[in-house]
Amino acid sequence: MERVEIKEVLSKFSLFRELNNQEIDKIIEISIPRDWKKGNHIFMQDEPIENVYFIVDGKIKIYKSDINGKEQIVAILKQGEMFPHVGFFRKGNYPAYSEALEDCTLVVVPINQFEKVLIANPELSIKVFKVLGEKIVDLQERLEAQILNNTYEQIIKLIVRLGNLHGQETADGKIVLKADFTNKDLANMIGTTRETVSRTLTKMKKKQLLEVTANGDMIYEKESLLDELI
Repeated sequence: MERVEIKEVLSKFSLFRELNNQEIDKIIEISIPRDWKKGNHIFMQDEPIENVYFIVDGKIKIYKSDINGKEQIVAILKQGEMFPHVGFFRKGNYPAYSEALEDCTLVVVPINQFEKVLIANPELSIKVFKVLGEKIVDLQERLEAQILNNTYEQIIKLIVRLGNLHGQETADGKIVLKADFTNKDLANMIGTTRETVSRTLTKMKKKQLLEVTANGDMIYEKESLLDELI
């Protein structure tokens, strides 16, 4: 990937969208494009934090693993997103694993160099804080869901959240969530079992809250699902 291509790609990220040519060029100077094959890890849990990554193409799974090897999915990230947010203004180790769910192209930016650019560009720093704030709100809502909602309600909130992030709206206002997530993936996102997710989805289909196509896509009306939480 040439520098012109990197500039074109990064200019589309909300973080850099309003930067002028001189400002974006400072980011391009420290950017390194790299490809990862499906199943490969970008970084491992507890490795020293060194880089921040911008997804040009593909999907990335961020997950944690306990001493028994049990997986807890933190997030599924797609084109146009960056990670890890914890890397900014913090020294230490990566708190989770990152794995390519499909062949991916990422732009790698060393954190120590990126921090120098942020210090020299206060407006960009403000944007970073805004992105971090949005992530904090998302994590807070997910924590509240685990504390205040039963498993059925947590699964509804999870489907709605994934639909907001990855779904496509149809002409009649329904949301189509592609079959990118297995029942095991959904279970690992909220700390339950695959069997519980399967039973819950079956219950939702019987109540006509959710339709699952032959290839595994979920189709639903967002408001109908949210009404279940009232």
